[in-house]
Amino acid sequence: MPQEMGGQVVKDIINGVVITGLVFAVSVFLPIVGLFTAVLIPLPILFYRVKLGRLLGGAVPVLTTIVIAIILGGLAVDALFFLGLMLTGFVLGELFEQNLPIEKTIGYTCLAVLATGFTALLFYSSAQGASLIEMISAYVLKNLEITLALYKQMGIPTETIHQVENSLDRIQYALVRLVPSLVLVSTLFVSWICLLLAKPLFRGFALPYPDFGRLTTWSTPEKLVWGAIGCGIALLLPDTGIRLIGLNGILIFMTIYFLHGIAIVAYFFDKKKFPRMARTFIYTLIAIQHVFALVVIALGFFDMWVNFRKLEKQ
Repeated sequence: MPQEMGGQVVKDIINGVVITGLVFAVSVFLPIVGLFTAVLIPLPILFYRVKLGRLLGGAVPVLTTIVIAIILGGLAVDALFFLGLMLTGFVLGELFEQNLPIEKTIGYTCLAVLATGFTALLFYSSAQGASLIEMISAYVLKNLEITLALYKQMGIPTETIHQVENSLDRIQYALVRLVPSLVLVSTLFVSWICLLLAKPLFRGFALPYPDFGRLTTWSTPEKLVWGAIGCGIALLLPDTGIRLIGLNGILIFMTIYFLHGIAIVAYFFDKKKFPRMARTFIYTLIAIQHVFALVVIALGFFDMWVNFRKLEKQ
């Protein structure tokens, strides 16, 4: 019996490494598809962390890191991105066992991933003999050039490509200064998506899943509205540094209120019993059309005053 259990554990670890490695390979070698598959990397890490425990579950990201290093020929800045995704899944697994509220589960995950990533970047930049800003600028420029080459392969009109090429320096300048909010927003989104996808997966394999309550009734804390208003005011001030802080803050608050708005949309989908196809179509519109996404953000922001779902105030 113990041999059978040991054999199953080894099989689970191998399965976890293979699944995570395949998702990683798709993300690297299929650029367009990889944009969507990369967000799935934390899911198998979370699954096997909860199933196998901390020590054995930790073997999955460690062995996968070795595989990634072999594929990429070392642990460069690109590898740190995927390591951060795996860390997201592992930290979520740790917090799942604490039965914390959903805000703390995702919030602590983001803090842990960002703190670890920032420390790793500091050590990496020091080892490379470059400043952190220089390294980030070079990385952003490299990815912009890759994106530009991808546009050319996709047959984007030449005029559009020339416009992007002529604006490359300005785009790089803006993106480097928005890195703090972009990293936090992406970590927040990945954690949220992983948490949602994990629920049916865990139920299918009879694994414990935290009781977060009905997520369709979730709301942002009311005090956050003052942070959003403060960031909006900062954008109107003449000082460039303050405006930059305000812009980073606005992006973060827009993401939080987007999640609030999505909860409202999902609430009415359930209440009106929308068919699955209709839900998929509307969610797709929200994902690809900025206008619909802004409407969702507005729903989340003004819900504090309008109370669209007519929920009882706590």
